[in-house]
Amino acid sequence: MERPNFKGHLKLLILKMLSERPMHGYGIMVELENTYGIPHPSPGTVYPILGSLRRSGLIERVGEGKRDKRLYRATKKGVEYLREHDEELKEVEELTQRFKEFARLGGRDLGITLKEVFNSLDGLSEEQKKAIAREFLDFTKRIRLILLGELGDDK
Repeated sequence: MERPNFKGHLKLLILKMLSERPMHGYGIMVELENTYGIPHPSPGTVYPILGSLRRSGLIERVGEGKRDKRLYRATKKGVEYLREHDEELKEVEELTQRFKEFARLGGRDLGITLKEVFNSLDGLSEEQKKAIAREFLDFTKRIRLILLGELGDDK
C-alpha cells in the first residue's frame, strides 16, 4: 500500500482555501480541522507549507489581519495550478471526507487505543496479552462480517 503524500495533500487544500478567500495561518489550521477533519494541524506543519507556496509563487501576503496576523491569498499562478491539478484535488477532498467519516465512526478513538496497547506491551502480563488478542480477533471478525453485509445492527 502506497503511503499518502500528506504534505502534498495539505498544500493543495491550503491553496484551495486561499483561492476562495484570504486567510491567516491560525484560520487555515481551524479550517483544515473543521472542514476537512484534519486533527489539530500544527503551526510546524502549516507555516512551512505557506512558505513553500510563497516561494513557488502560488500564494502571496496581502497585508495584516486582526492583531497583526499575516493574511495570505492565492495568486493567479496558484489558481491556475489548482485548475491543472483539479483531479488530484478532488481525490484529496474525497480522501479527507473518508477520514472525517472514519473519525465520526470512532476510528480516531480506535487508533488512540491501539497506540496505547502498542506502547503498553512491555508492561502487560501474559493474561492481559491473551485477553487483548481475543478482543482483537473477535473485533476483526465482527468488522469483516459487517463489511461483507452479514452482520448488522440487529445482531
